Amino acid sequence: MPKLVSYKKGSIPYFEGDRDDRIFILQSGCIHLSTTDVETKESVVNQVRAGEFFGVKSALGRFPREETATAISDSVVVCLTIQEFEANFSSNKQIILKMLRVFSSQLRQIHKKIESILQSVPEKPVTGMYSVAKCFYEEERFVSCYDVCYKFLQRFPTAVYVDEVKQMFKESAAHNQREPSVYDEYGIDSDGGLRQFELPAFERFAKKYAPGQVIISEFEPGDTFYLIQKGEVQLLKCVNGSAKNLDILRAGEFFGEMAILDNSPRSATCMAKTSVKCLEFSKVNFETLVTGNAQLAMNLLKLFCKRIYDQHRRFKVLVISDTQARLADVFLLLHEMSPNYNASDTTVRLDVTISDIAHWAGLSFEVTKDEISKLYEKRRIELFDNYIIINNISDMKRTVDLYNTQADKNLQIKMRYKTQGSAEK
Repeated sequence: MPKLVSYKKGSIPYFEGDRDDRIFILQSGCIHLSTTDVETKESVVNQVRAGEFFGVKSALGRFPREETATAISDSVVVCLTIQEFEANFSSNKQIILKMLRVFSSQLRQIHKKIESILQSVPEKPVTGMYSVAKCFYEEERFVSCYDVCYKFLQRFPTAVYVDEVKQMFKESAAHNQREPSVYDEYGIDSDGGLRQFELPAFERFAKKYAPGQVIISEFEPGDTFYLIQKGEVQLLKCVNGSAKNLDILRAGEFFGEMAILDNSPRSATCMAKTSVKCLEFSKVNFETLVTGNAQLAMNLLKLFCKRIYDQHRRFKVLVISDTQARLADVFLLLHEMSPNYNASDTTVRLDVTISDIAHWAGLSFEVTKDEISKLYEKRRIELFDNYIIINNISDMKRTVDLYNTQADKNLQIKMRYKTQGSAEK
């Protein structure tokens, strides 16, 4: 049963960094959520109003608290376990959709910050899709280029770039005829959580894609979303003419739902990494599916929580100014994302190339290669064609911790001088 818990003024329901599966609803009083901005290092405080939830993302996502909750006045909160939250609210259409829209907005804000750091200037859909097609064409990903060109010509048949897109479309088609796409193994099969979608009634929504085919192109209008049944989908962004990896999605995961929720253009390109079978749903289907299936609604909420955490974690990597420390944090991030992650690991194998590391770090290939060579010469890593061995992952953590400690000291000195200057004035 949900519990009523009273907090005296000054009490702290939880600290940043705590691992805690409780979800709260403020019944009366005032709660502040405080954290430090990753980029500016300044304190950020948000007030929780009566009737509002807090602590949802970290509880559902099962990651450490990202803020400290403080009672500013005597307060009473309703405290729920995850199971109690699911039992009481997963079938509440208004609450679920509101949470999804809030989480969607938060995720898009993080994407914008990442784009800013990667110096990616927001484009209009026409110029954006053209740049995606050209990026794939110049990287000789002709299967992907063909699909984006096809989508472009369907969406914008009279656009200013149409002749150039037609030419890329024609050349990609010719190349694909010489080297046609073939379906390979799906890889990780669907799990028990997808059985509800394996009924014959859902087959009319099924779509199949060969490796390299583009399911969604960045910048195109969002009018469908997808549930992966089999295979792996790669999320990409074309930044400054180069396709950068964002994430790999697997069976049971959704993609494309953000555009459905906030009526915005696609924020990333979703490409079949292996052969893929997925279910394609329209905007009309979305609310019916989410609000008519409590377990599906919870899975989607948990997915948003995970995505927000993952993207926030990547943002923390990108704001590191020291190149060696940034690469060290990329290694830590990729280790954390590993399905076989173990905090006590010492030697770690990462199935990535130098090009992959460059994408995750937001650095050029040349800079990344040079820095990786330095780590290799110091025997901190071992290099192979398709993977990298980190000889001591704790050593990488010490590099990042040392950078953060120095950055905090520099900020304190800066603030001290700023305070002294204000006092003198």
